[in-house]
Amino acid sequence: MLGMLFDPNHEEMQTMLEETRDGRLPRMRKMIEKMRAEGIEISIEDVEKAMPIGATMGRPHLADALVAKKIVKSRDEAFIDLLHNDSRFYVSHAAPTPAEAISLIRRAGGVAVIAHPFASYRGQILNAEDFIDLVAAGLNGIEVDHRDQNPDERAKLRIIARELDLVITGSSDYHGTGKLNLLAENHTNREEWQKLEAQADSRRVITA
Repeated sequence: MLGMLFDPNHEEMQTMLEETRDGRLPRMRKMIEKMRAEGIEISIEDVEKAMPIGATMGRPHLADALVAKKIVKSRDEAFIDLLHNDSRFYVSHAAPTPAEAISLIRRAGGVAVIAHPFASYRGQILNAEDFIDLVAAGLNGIEVDHRDQNPDERAKLRIIARELDLVITGSSDYHGTGKLNLLAENHTNREEWQKLEAQADSRRVITA
């Protein structure tokens, strides 16, 4: 779930984010334990070395550590082979449900966009009927244009967005050079962004 344009000082939001961050270290330790049990030589120290200063520990950093140790060739390979949600090494983490996240984002004055919901290339997708509950919770938009959604999936999402009066967004999902994603390979049309921004409780984007 993408939360945008919310008040960064909103107390309830900051509490939730802090609790989520605090749960990432034990989750990482469990994943590493599962890997080491199968002979994969990786440690929490390796992951820490792969993290940029100030980053919140997550699977991308474990992927980068696996690359640095030459266990896999790329971050994408790590996610495809070892770190996807159905992997035997995967460990879930404490987080709000999508509906809870949407409600909190809206209470904090922001807008909520569901990220690549039909991303079949990742192996986990939503169904069309799932959007009804999300809209009831306050969903503002759908991330349609994303490299993990094929043309048919994007077309279906555009229809759903129009039927439910949701904003259509796009994203490169760029997280640095460790993945195949290219900066600005997908984007949100200006008109759609303006529609989305108008649904936040305050203008928080500075334009020239």
